[in-house]
Amino acid sequence: MSAIRLERLGVRLGDVEVLHELDLDLDARTVAVVGDNGSGKSTLARVVGGLVAPSSGTARVLRLDPLRDAAELRRRVAIVFSNPDAQIIMPTVAEDVAFSLRGERMSRAERADRVAAALARFGLADLGDRSAHDLSGGQKQLLALCGAFVRGPELVVADEPTAYLDGRNARIVADHLFADTGHRLLLVTHDLALAERCDAAVHVAGGRVVAVGEARDVVQSYATSLGC
Repeated sequence: MSAIRLERLGVRLGDVEVLHELDLDLDARTVAVVGDNGSGKSTLARVVGGLVAPSSGTARVLRLDPLRDAAELRRRVAIVFSNPDAQIIMPTVAEDVAFSLRGERMSRAERADRVAAALARFGLADLGDRSAHDLSGGQKQLLALCGAFVRGPELVVADEPTAYLDGRNARIVADHLFADTGHRLLLVTHDLALAERCDAAVHVAGGRVVAVGEARDVVQSYATSLGC
C-alpha cells in the first residue's frame, strides 16, 4: 500500500464542505501540495497528520487509519506549522526538544544523548539553556524542526514551514526538510520553487484535487494558471 491513500475523502467543518471526495495515492518520498488560499491544502495536510477527522471516505497514512490508529500515527508522523510559537511548549530549548521524547522508552542518559545530537544537527547546540521564546524567528523554526525530527519520524507534514522566514533561514529550513534521513515529506507551500524540489506534487482547488504528478509538471501548470 502507498504511504498516503485517500479514497472519496470528504471533510466538513461546520457548515462548510472543505474537501470533496478526494482520491489520492501517493508514494513519492517528497510531495508538495499547492493551491490558492482557501483551497483546502492545510485541511488535507491535517487529515494526513491525524489532526482533522474525515467526514466521509477513508484515509490510510503509512498503512494506518488516522482515527483508529491515532496513537501509532502520532508516534510515526511529525507535524511542522508556519508559526513555531504554536509548537514551543517548554521554557528552554533543550527542554522543548526533550518534551518530544516524553512517550519514548529510554533512559535519562539516552534521552540526553538524543537531544544533544538533535540540537547539534540543527545548529542549536550552544542554545540549549536559552529561553525558547527569546529565540529569533529563524531559530524558533529550527527548534520546531528539531523537536519534530528528534523522534525519527517516518513522515513529516510541513504546512508553510518557511512562510515567515527570511531567505537565508528559509533555505536552511528547507534543506533540513529535504535531507534524506529516511523520512517522507508532505509539504504545503506557496513557494513554487520550493514545491518544485519535491518528487511529486498535488494541486488542490476548491477542495478537490485537480492535478497530481511529477512536481515540475504540476507546479508549472499551476504557475501558468496564475499568469506567472
